Amino acid sequence: MKWITRERVKVDRVACPWLIKKFIDPEAEFIFVPADSVLSVAKREGAIPFDVEGVELGHHEGRCSFEAILQKYHVTDPAAQLLAKIVHGADVTHDLYGRPEASGLKAIAEGFRLLGLKDDHEILEHEFIVYDALYAYCSMKEGTIPA
Repeated sequence: MKWITRERVKVDRVACPWLIKKFIDPEAEFIFVPADSVLSVAKREGAIPFDVEGVELGHHEGRCSFEAILQKYHVTDPAAQLLAKIVHGADVTHDLYGRPEASGLKAIAEGFRLLGLKDDHEILEHEFIVYDALYAYCSMKEGTIPA
């Protein structure tokens, strides 16, 4: 399945592809385009838009796109739910949860954008390990794996 969002990924637009690959669609293909092209390219490509204003899998009621995807696809994994709170805090202005890990994730996301990687796909390739590590940390915090 194809998924589409805005180019120049940061927190939510890296976290969402990680979540999609891990819990929803392991064979997912991601398309990154300018914000004003997302909906037209989505229609042409038959892709699911996310983290774009006005789409189902976007920001709603103060929550981020990662949270919208968790809800839509009924991902109830406790570690993914905790990770959502961290992603939320790193991505939105009005943090609902106050997770201390959020500021570190925001700094890491900014750093990846500054590394001069060639495109959004390369950022995902390098940054997914960060989300794997955060997921392991959240799993330990939630007691689903031993400390």
